[in-house]
Amino acid sequence: MKASQIREMTREELEQKHRELREEHFKLRFQAASGQMEKPHLLKAVRRDIARVLTVKREKLRAEKQ
Repeated sequence: MKASQIREMTREELEQKHRELREEHFKLRFQAASGQMEKPHLLKAVRRDIARVLTVKREKLRAEKQ
């Protein structure tokens, strides 16, 4: 997911996306631990998407306070 797509989301959509990504990350970690992971590159991609979402949430929060 691109940062430009994330920046277009509202705060509520960002919260929802963050929850979805955390759930997906948990499932991928579980698959990796049990040795059933078919696409190990997804773990890194989801982790980066979580970071992007959190960064944009922080940017929006700081913009509202100013």
